[in-house]
Amino acid sequence: MAKRVYFAFHYEDVELFRANVVRNHWVTKEDREDAGFFDASLWESTKKRGEDAVKSLINNGLDKTSATVILIGSETYSRRWVRYEIIKSIQRGNGIFGIHINSIKDKFGYTKNTGSNPFEYLGIQYNSDGTSLQFYEWINGKWQLFSDLTGYTLKNQRPPEDRGNFYRLSRWHKTYDWVSDNGYNLFSNWVDACC
Repeated sequence: MAKRVYFAFHYEDVELFRANVVRNHWVTKEDREDAGFFDASLWESTKKRGEDAVKSLINNGLDKTSATVILIGSETYSRRWVRYEIIKSIQRGNGIFGIHINSIKDKFGYTKNTGSNPFEYLGIQYNSDGTSLQFYEWINGKWQLFSDLTGYTLKNQRPPEDRGNFYRLSRWHKTYDWVSDNGYNLFSNWVDACC
């Protein structure tokens, strides 16, 4: 059965068509079941309505999804709302992975160097008894508390070796390259593996 997937991306990558190559690759498949997802993403143009409206739209867009896919271009790692989408996806329990898209030719036929991994710029720290966590983001050369969402209480206490420790999200969340890792044929496998 196909999973509902939420795509997070920098709007520039839509304008250059890279994000759409991944988001719309199912149209050449026999059906959406074969592609492995239903697209439930949002457009960044909602920013004009204010922060609360953007958060609400993202939260509603994530509703009934089981996977969040970060489409990684050159500036994705630094985008505020992509970071929010990642952290909110963790809070709600979605499986998460990233796909590097700079190897896809843009509308002018050009590719770019691989963009920075956004999971390297976000982290969590467990409290001293392993019952809750806080989110952090790398800003201006240092780790700061994530300001758009607070941490939360965990359902299960973390083992002693994790208590009080800080980890980058890259510890748990994989990334693939759409071209070199054959995303067209393997996307549904990646979704199944993350959830």
